[in-house]
Order: sequence, then structure tokens, then C-alpha cells
Amino acid sequence: MNLNISGHHLEVTPAIRDYVTSKMERITRHFDNVIDVSVILSVDKLQHKVEATVHVRGKDIHVESIEADMYAAIDALADKLDRQVVKHKEKISDHRNEAIKHQTVAE
Repeated sequence: MNLNISGHHLEVTPAIRDYVTSKMERITRHFDNVIDVSVILSVDKLQHKVEATVHVRGKDIHVESIEADMYAAIDALADKLDRQVVKHKEKISDHRNEAIKHQTVAE
């Protein structure tokens, strides 16, 4: 998994980089076919915004989160992204199971 972390109006400190990296490892625990993850951290007045684009085979998943605290925004983003990746994984496995069921019925 390639992880790209960038900041917009924000310097990405090593602590934030480590925190984002640890949260993004949760995604690979559920789904191994993650090719690339791009995370953009930005600050606009009192709002901390985190955006992530995850490239998996056949689909790009984009999630964003806005909170008052950067760490809370990263946590919320990780939760949203986790749900999206699990949902995508279940869709793929459902399609495979349906194809196998149709093959056995046709035989």
C-alpha cells in the first residue's frame, strides 16, 4: 500500500504522520487489495478537514471528515473509510458467490 500524506495550509508533523499511518493500517486489515491511499490534511479557520482517496482494484473510494480537532477528524475519517472498504469487499464477494451459484445450477 502506497500512502501519500500532504498538508494544505498545515505542516504535517511526524506525530500526525504516524497517527494517520496507524489509522490507515486498519483498512489493510479488512481488505488486502488496497493499491494506493492519498490523504490531504487542511485547516480553514477553526475547522480541520481530512480527505482520503483509496484506490482499490476496480474502484476509487473518496471520504472526507470535518471536525474541530485534527485527531478527531482523522478518527472519523478512519471509521468512515473502514465502513466503505468493508462494504466494497462484501459487494465483490457477493458477486463472486452469485457467479459460483449460477455455474452449479447450470451444470
